[in-house]
Amino acid sequence: MNATTLADTAAATTRVAYDGVLTCALNVTDLDRAIAWYGEMLGMKLAYRVDEIAWAELVSPVSRVTLGLSQVEQVPAGGGATLTFGVVDIHAAKAALDAAGVRQDGPIQTIPGMVSLVTFYDPDGNAFMFAQDLNPAS
Repeated sequence: MNATTLADTAAATTRVAYDGVLTCALNVTDLDRAIAWYGEMLGMKLAYRVDEIAWAELVSPVSRVTLGLSQVEQVPAGGGATLTFGVVDIHAAKAALDAAGVRQDGPIQTIPGMVSLVTFYDPDGNAFMFAQDLNPAS
């Protein structure tokens, strides 16, 4: 099969409409320290911070790729990121996961005016998320 055929096949079988945004979510133990470190070391800029849910999002130098930071009590050795793919319709994306029997962390979670999220797992237990931006200014 040539590359064009593979791309056509992939496009025909994709059931999720992506919006082109990728958020890499990491757990950190100190949000202030992490924001400063990623800013100084990697040139990232704070997009927003929501202290009520211990979350911050940084804009990376890579177009449409952001870094999400979630403050937790303890980060397991080795850390680990959750890749969060932006989607056009969270309900359609969840329906595609449901239809394929993909394990999920429960129903869609919504932060009004901000984002709707669903967490799911690959066959090896790696966590991923789909996110629909609910902020009309974005």
